[in-house]
Amino acid sequence: MQRDWTRRQVFKLGLLPMAGYLRAWAQGSGELVYNSYMGDPVPRAFDQKLVARFREKYPGIRVQHTIVAHEDFKQAIRTYLIASRPPDVLTWFAGNRMRFFASRGLLADISDVWQKNNLEKIINPALHEACKYNGRYYFLPTGYYWWAVYYRRDIFERLNLKPPATWEEFLGVCERLKEAGIVPITTGTRFRWPAAAWFDYLNMRLNGPKFHIDLTDGKVPYTDERVRRVFEYWKVLLDKGYFIPNPAAYDWHEGVTFLAQGKAAMYLMGAFIRESYPKERWDELDFFRFPIIDPKVPVGEDAPTDGYFVPAKARNLANAKLFLSFLVSREVAEMQIKELNSISVRTDIPLSAYDPYFQKGVREVLSRANYTAQFYDRDTNPEMAERGMNGFVQFMANPGQIDQILQGLEADRKRIFAQEQ
Repeated sequence: MQRDWTRRQVFKLGLLPMAGYLRAWAQGSGELVYNSYMGDPVPRAFDQKLVARFREKYPGIRVQHTIVAHEDFKQAIRTYLIASRPPDVLTWFAGNRMRFFASRGLLADISDVWQKNNLEKIINPALHEACKYNGRYYFLPTGYYWWAVYYRRDIFERLNLKPPATWEEFLGVCERLKEAGIVPITTGTRFRWPAAAWFDYLNMRLNGPKFHIDLTDGKVPYTDERVRRVFEYWKVLLDKGYFIPNPAAYDWHEGVTFLAQGKAAMYLMGAFIRESYPKERWDELDFFRFPIIDPKVPVGEDAPTDGYFVPAKARNLANAKLFLSFLVSREVAEMQIKELNSISVRTDIPLSAYDPYFQKGVREVLSRANYTAQFYDRDTNPEMAERGMNGFVQFMANPGQIDQILQGLEADRKRIFAQEQ
């Protein structure tokens, strides 16, 4: 009996170092290569803090973290994914932009991450399908945000203007601003995507979100009269001189400068615009929902969803999935709420956790929507997105070329979507 007790003690004592080793292994070891597009100042600082926190939590993992400028990252993403040694985790976008890569076998199935973390119950159900391909999860969403028409509250007050709720009111505001010597609308389309917001909203307000998604799915011809009508409404704004001249000469940040200087009064942009506006003057910047054109049409809103995926050839798959679990944790969600212009995808975060700015975005934009779209360049085929955004920018420079532009886009649609059959 004594001998058995001694053997048990020796066995237990001998296991102590091994138990420590196993515990360390469970907490993470080895490497993790993470590349992100968080190139702007505020997102960059948040991304660096995120990685530092992960390193503290899992000191056994050697993290190689690279931040690439947003537009450069978009060009490099395919190179990353087809490389023999791709990064283990990459930032990207939900919806078609993710499915394009998943359908080509370039992404790892992360359904187990969803299951292990009970994410189907935690993450907003409206976002689930945007993270799937063929019924499996390939994308981890972490944040999304609203789009709206941002405006200078002080300018509106000085001219006794109210935020417009209808299209007729919006045109009236534009005309009053122009009469006062202020350009009604600023934008910067050098990188093209801000122009797509105008197409998205006019199409959803005129034809409804279902039609918009059918169009971006390649099911509707660009020569359809309903699409032409979108451009006719857009053309009114251009013909009346409501946009800043030559917006293609500016990137979106430079478009904000016109707003900050008081040379322009409104900007259709995502919630992140505030980070590019002087912080000490945030009180003068406000927003309203894109005006309703037809009250009988369901309300669609652009609410792009950002997050992460894992390349199929990732060498450190276990660490990649550990990192994803960390990224979707409540701890990170609370960091994100405090430091980024983004709303957590977690439904267990109360509205009261957000500051008044976020609360207004949820209350007055997102919660009033019948449908949320990802954004034109995320909802359609990537090549079609390139062609479409080229067409939108061309139209803003030459609004008299509606038919030529739509005919060209229709030829692109037929060719591009035929390749997907």
